[in-house]
Parts: sequence; structure tokens; C-alpha cells
Amino acid sequence: MKKTLIYLLVFTTYGLVAQTHNIQLSQAIKKAQENSPAYQAVKNRAQASYWRYRSYKASFLPQLDFSFDPTYTNSVNRITNDQGQDIFVKQNQSLMSAGLGLQQQVPYTGGIFSVNSQLQRIDRFGDDKSSSYSVVPFSINYFQNSLFYNPFKWDKKIEPLLYEESKREFIERMEDISLQTCARYFSLLKAQEQLEIAKRNLSNQDTLLQISKGRYRIGKIAENDLLQMELRHLNSKNAVTTQTIAFKKASQDLARFLKLDSEDFSLSTPATLGDFSISVDKALEEAQSNRKDVIEFRRRRLEMEQNLAEVRGRNGVSLQMQANFGLNGQSDEFETLYQDYDQQQNVRVSLRVPVFDWGVNKSKRKMAEANLELTDTEIEQDKQAFEQEIYLHTLNWSNQREFLQTAQKAKEVALKRYEISMKRYVLGKISITDLNLAQQEKDRAIIDYLNSLEKFWSDYYLLRRLTLYDFVADQKISVAQLVFE
Repeated sequence: MKKTLIYLLVFTTYGLVAQTHNIQLSQAIKKAQENSPAYQAVKNRAQASYWRYRSYKASFLPQLDFSFDPTYTNSVNRITNDQGQDIFVKQNQSLMSAGLGLQQQVPYTGGIFSVNSQLQRIDRFGDDKSSSYSVVPFSINYFQNSLFYNPFKWDKKIEPLLYEESKREFIERMEDISLQTCARYFSLLKAQEQLEIAKRNLSNQDTLLQISKGRYRIGKIAENDLLQMELRHLNSKNAVTTQTIAFKKASQDLARFLKLDSEDFSLSTPATLGDFSISVDKALEEAQSNRKDVIEFRRRRLEMEQNLAEVRGRNGVSLQMQANFGLNGQSDEFETLYQDYDQQQNVRVSLRVPVFDWGVNKSKRKMAEANLELTDTEIEQDKQAFEQEIYLHTLNWSNQREFLQTAQKAKEVALKRYEISMKRYVLGKISITDLNLAQQEKDRAIIDYLNSLEKFWSDYYLLRRLTLYDFVADQKISVAQLVFE
């Protein structure tokens, strides 16, 4: 009879039918990187950066504009007559103006070059009804806001860096999604395992309670031991209820994150990666080659240099220039409008020299210089923190496999000890307290192993995120260019 009970307990503990494992960690990560709300947000940010760069590149191409402005006026307005006097005149007229303009930025000088053509017509109504025309067949214009500061020069340095940052940031955010998925995956996996543990424990408690009742009837155990067993049985029921709720919540979290249609799925315990080593030098080399931080350091310094150049160019001697050359003509009849032209020429130079400003310009320049030095200091500190993070995490990763092996061995020992304790309790060799202790250690060892396995995988994906390098495939992590289009 005792042997039968032992086999029954062992079968109950280890012979429960497992759920069908139909989602693996790699599959969950792939789904998250294709469907999750986090991916959509990352994709939208990447596309915004792409179109910003496209807009920047297009701004250096010729821009052709057509304008058409019709107006109608029927009111008394103040005008200045030929003698320079202001008088009020009744105006009843319409003005139609159409123009075509071609504009081109000049990145080497910082100016704007344009070619324009314009046609205007005025129709006067009332007793002196008449029409007149004005035409500018072509007009060549050049404008430069400052001869000492060229914003296009700095844009050509900074904008490509911003775009490259966005591409590398996209890869980093995709690796962040891997980390988020890994956390949710193991949260559900542990909830799934804890629910199975609770169900197995309840099944075992059912059998042990029947054994304890039989022993109590024949006087082999005291009533206190029976009550303790009944209490364990009630606690096991509560544990099943609690773990069922936790499992349901974790299932919903993962299903919603992956945008799955159903929560009816189970997870498989991921295997460990093949044995490979990562040197600190290799990790640092890949991180400095792939991470956006390295480009961000250069871009931040260039932005401060740009700020200083702008302060120096616009707060000292200021020189603006605007030039125009073209032809224009006017006529009361459209047929004769294009028969005779006058030259149209304008040149304007604006020079501003600060004589005494109570040190305002000097203060602005000193502040910009101080900001540049502060940025240099911050970048140097960020570089040190960047390298230290890679260094420490690489060293930490080298120990994770050993920690995982220790946790796996501890789980195997705890399971074996619980199996032996169960047999010894049935044979009456140990107390219910010793059996409970063995069960608690067994349950804790199983969860500790899953925690260690989660740490193993999350550290691996974190190492990928910190270096943007796939050490298993031994290649850089790339991104499909389609997302930027």
C-alpha cells in the first residue's frame, strides 16, 4: 500500500500533462518588432527623422513658385499726391498680380539667389474707366543676411549627423523592444510555472491529507499534525487561485504587447545560447563604431561651435547685402507692354558697427564660449560613462553562464530532495515540517532558476543594445531601409 501511495505521489508531482508550448522567446521578439505599439512609435519617430532629412536635402534644390493675388478696392483711402501732400481719394479698382519665381540657396556663401518674373494689371471703374499694365520680364536677386555667419555651412555638418543618429537610434530602440519583450515573456513564463507548481502542490496536498487522516485514525500522528496538514491544504487552494489571477494578467500583458488575437497560448522555457566569449576590447570597438552616442558627441559639440560662430558673426560688425538687376515696363495696352523696357537695378548694403554697448556683445560671446567648454566637459564625462557601462556589463556577462549553471544545479538538487522527502514522509521517516521545508525549497529553486535564466537572456539583449552587435551571428545589427521611406 505504501509503495502504491509513493508511486501515486511521484506521478502526481511529475506526470501532469504540460501545456502545449507554441510561442518561443525568439518568436515573441519577432512579433513585438513587427506589431507592438512600441514598434509603431519607434517607426514613426524614424520616419519623421527621415523626412526631416529629405526636407533638408530638398532645401538646396531650386524652388519654383507661382503666385496669383487678385484684390478689389472700393473705398476712400489716403494717398500722397505729386506735391507730397496727403489727400483722401475715392478708389474703385481691382489689382491682379501674377508672378513666377525660381529660388536657390547658395550654401558656400550663405545667401539666397532668385530669378523672378511678374505681371500686374489695374482696372479702374467708374466714370474714368481704364486699365494699365506693369511687367517685370525678369529680375535677378541676391540676398545675404550676414557676411560673417553662414548657417548653411553648419547645417551641412549637423543635419547628416542627426540623420545618422536617427538610424542608429532606431536599431537601439528595436533592441529595447527585445528587452521589453524578454521581461514580459519571462513574467508570463514564471506565472505559468508558479501556477503549475501551485496545482501540483494542491494535488499532492490532497493525497497527503488523506494519508494524514488515515494515520490520525490509527493514532500514529497527533491532532496538531493533522491540523497543520489541513492548513497546508487550504493554503494550497488559495495559492492556485492567486496564481491563476497572476497568470491571467501576465497573459493579457504579453498578448496586448504582441497584439495577439487570443490569450490562449503557453510559453516554452528558452534554451541557453551556445558557448562564446566576448572581450571588453571587442565590445568597446563595436559600441564606438555602431552606437548613436558617438555621433551625438560630435553633433553636440558642432552645435555649440555653431552657436559661438553665430554670436560672433551677428553681435560684432554686421554687414548685410541685397542686390537686384532686371527689366521692367508699363503700358495702358497689353499689346504694347512687351515693346519697351526700362532697367531695374537696386543695391543695398547695410553696415552695423557697435561702438559702445556696455559689454553686451562681449557677455554673449563669453557665454557662448563658456557653453562650448561646458559641453566639452560633459561630453568627456559621458564618454567615460559610456565606456564604463560597456566594460562593466561585458565583465558581468562573462559570469552569467556560471550563475545559470549553478541555479540549474540547485533546481535539480531541490527536486531530487523533495522526491526523497516525499517518499520518506509516506514511510513515516520524517515530519510534515521537514516535508514542507523541502517543498518550499523546491518551489523557490524552480523560480530562482527562471530568474537566473531571465537575467541571462536580458543581459544578452542588453549587451546587443549597448554594442549594436550580434555576437552569436558575429555581425553588426542592421536595419531595413524600408522603414525610412
